[in-house]
Amino acid sequence: MVPQSNGSSAAPLKFLIYGRTGWIGGLLGKICESQGIDYTYGSGRLESRETLAADLAAVNPTHVFNAAGVTGRPNVDWCESHKVETIRTNVVGTLTLADVCREKGLILINYATGCIFEYDSEHPLGSGVGFKEEDTPNFIGSFYSKTKAMVEELLKNYDNVCTLRVRMPISSDLTNPRNFITKISRYEKVVNIPNSMTILDELLPISVEMAKRNLTGIYNFTNPGCVSHNEVLELYREYIDPSFTWKNFNLEEQAKVIVAPRSNNELDTTKLKTEFPELLSIKESLVKYVFEPNRKTPVAA
Repeated sequence: MVPQSNGSSAAPLKFLIYGRTGWIGGLLGKICESQGIDYTYGSGRLESRETLAADLAAVNPTHVFNAAGVTGRPNVDWCESHKVETIRTNVVGTLTLADVCREKGLILINYATGCIFEYDSEHPLGSGVGFKEEDTPNFIGSFYSKTKAMVEELLKNYDNVCTLRVRMPISSDLTNPRNFITKISRYEKVVNIPNSMTILDELLPISVEMAKRNLTGIYNFTNPGCVSHNEVLELYREYIDPSFTWKNFNLEEQAKVIVAPRSNNELDTTKLKTEFPELLSIKESLVKYVFEPNRKTPVAA
């Protein structure tokens, strides 16, 4: 049904990408251009089966990428008051796209979320014990996360889907308001909790390689290890702005200024690291891909 992984593709690659106006979707297009891969952005609505089928017929892709979805503006609190809209895209839309792709024998690379777990007694904060791909989601604090856990469970039945659990995405573009670093550098106060995070500059090219290898199933799509909010902001101060200051507050204080609780966790990246041994740890990747290219402070002698 699904093309077998053989490390190479007979036909020239042609990617159909959903999420043209999104952050990840835009970056995917640039990666395709840099690698000389033919790509087209889908024009259909995810929840409209007919428009997706029309896209597939018109483009005839070798692989489909889903970087479309509702995260909410300015943040996931939006989803708490727009539940039907969130379901329509994140659940109905994603499932429809997976189903249409399966009918055509196409692999779907689906950018999902790892914000469906929270530290617990078996995965304590700071223990280094991360949640694995097969673990059952235990975080339902936000409606956004609830819909993402629902759809992940259903997508397990689709053997053509590669689900990538992205967390707290970071890129070298420090002007992007979606960037985790940009977000926390603008907050009045931040919590300080170690988390798994995704450096897009390193991991998005890996997702393209995963498509080339026809990989399917669930992958924790973060850099190995954890980094805390303060550690990220200390790097920001060291490389970008020596005068930068910030204030911390605890989860109880944070709860007063947000509608829905936020997920904090560490994901186990053994599966991804086994497939891509070159994958850098989160702190190494932050320095190499984000802070060194953006350095504004003088290099210490």
